[in-house]
Amino acid sequence: MSSIHAQLSAAALAHPLAATLISIAAALATIFLILQEIFTPVGKRRPPPGKKWKLPPGPRGIPIFGSLSVLRDARDDEDHKRAVEMAKYGEMTTLHLGSKTWILLNSKRVVSEIIAKRGSLTNGRSPMPIASGIVSRDSRSLLLPPSGWTEKRRVMHSLLSGTALTQYGSWQELESTQMLSEYVLQPARWYRHHYRYANSVVHRIALGERLVKSSGELADLQDVVTRFVGSIGSSLVDWFPELDRLVPRPLQVWRRHWEALGDWNEEVYKSWWVPVREQVRDGTAPPSWVRDVLLNPETKFTGDDRDAMYVALQLVEAGSDTTREALNIFVMAALCHPETYQRAREEVDAICGGGGADADIALRLPGIDDMARMPYICAMIKELLRWRPIFPFTPDHVLTSDMEFEGYHFPAGVGFVINGIPVCNECEDPESFRPERWLDGHEMDAAHGLWQFGGGRRICVGYRLAFRGLFINVARLVFCFDYHAAGPYNPKRLHHHRTDEPFPVRVTPRSEQHAKLILDEGARLDVLEDAKREM
Repeated sequence: MSSIHAQLSAAALAHPLAATLISIAAALATIFLILQEIFTPVGKRRPPPGKKWKLPPGPRGIPIFGSLSVLRDARDDEDHKRAVEMAKYGEMTTLHLGSKTWILLNSKRVVSEIIAKRGSLTNGRSPMPIASGIVSRDSRSLLLPPSGWTEKRRVMHSLLSGTALTQYGSWQELESTQMLSEYVLQPARWYRHHYRYANSVVHRIALGERLVKSSGELADLQDVVTRFVGSIGSSLVDWFPELDRLVPRPLQVWRRHWEALGDWNEEVYKSWWVPVREQVRDGTAPPSWVRDVLLNPETKFTGDDRDAMYVALQLVEAGSDTTREALNIFVMAALCHPETYQRAREEVDAICGGGGADADIALRLPGIDDMARMPYICAMIKELLRWRPIFPFTPDHVLTSDMEFEGYHFPAGVGFVINGIPVCNECEDPESFRPERWLDGHEMDAAHGLWQFGGGRRICVGYRLAFRGLFINVARLVFCFDYHAAGPYNPKRLHHHRTDEPFPVRVTPRSEQHAKLILDEGARLDVLEDAKREM
């Protein structure tokens, strides 16, 4: 080596111009290789010897950025026409997005085959230095790879147990009773009651207390959700994650903005977390998932205090936001399909009393224990989630190793994404609201044939709890209230991100007897004063 070095040094002294040109060429070659690593999508990178990648068809895209503009248009399209158009390539569509490659899954069959049956291979997440890293402090399990997700998933798994569902069911019924009372006392704020219920019940389950936060504090937490979701994919760094690794930290001009958002996010979280953590430490905390599971020494959670805070608060933000949106969809369905609403009411009346043929049945509110006796209500909830999906696209399920499937050869690092609109529309007359589609003996299983809670190993850990909460509220609202449009509305546009009135509605109690039933139950459970409070 010393001899070779000496020869090169001698040649450089003898031919300085040639040496300079060689150095420049070497530097350019290095830059080219770096840029190639940054800008070449995973699905287009050279395979190792003996392998050949084969991906489904898809749009060509443009150099460097691929189909990022196509995906952006699809996300901004409130009528979801672009999402449907992307399914024209077949059951799977390949999108190259920056240095990432997504395979859109456009049918229930391939979703089941790849997300569910091959869940051990498709449980990864692609790196997101902004949304997952800076904004979420690498602590939101939703976006973490298996190495950072497994421990958090382990402690959250208790939410799926039968014991937990029974214990939390009584809290769901109490918060639902307050929501019904709010409907009677403040009917014009129906949409706010949905959010108050959803936030309060998950707050009680996760943190142990009935919600006593101010409207400003609630708005801050809602803004955390909105800004976090808005950060996902909004920076090119998340589509070219190699930039985070290859660009020196002082030159990362994008960091200042996102770090400020991450700091604000963490401060909001701390304002909710620290009081609960201190109560657990001094032995004054009421029963909760945080006290009894997360911070229980027997659980042996290996994360630090920040990890615990993000685990707890992401349960609150995720559980509250999706439940609120699903209840808004329910109201839209009541406006658009009164005949279906009436059929659901007849099922509840037969069990809880509603006058007419059921006059001999004592009037009472539906409860969690009625779920098995109300298959149409359960089917109605599944149809709500199919009819107007909350999530047009799921987070990517990234291959952790190479995979072959039906003649295609996918490299590790490729992400599979459920294209929710065509998957949900894969039925007869998809624009019609027909709960009977789900009357198949699996009405109570929210994950059977429905993918709005995700699937495989990354399925929403609280989906059973969420479904039970939707049941108790849908059954009671059907039983007790009538909805009428109070102005023009577009049945396809629900504006899930908004927290003001999403569409104009006039809400009235079904009868004086039903209103009295609600207020009597609210008085018995001591929630009437809370129901009168302005939010």
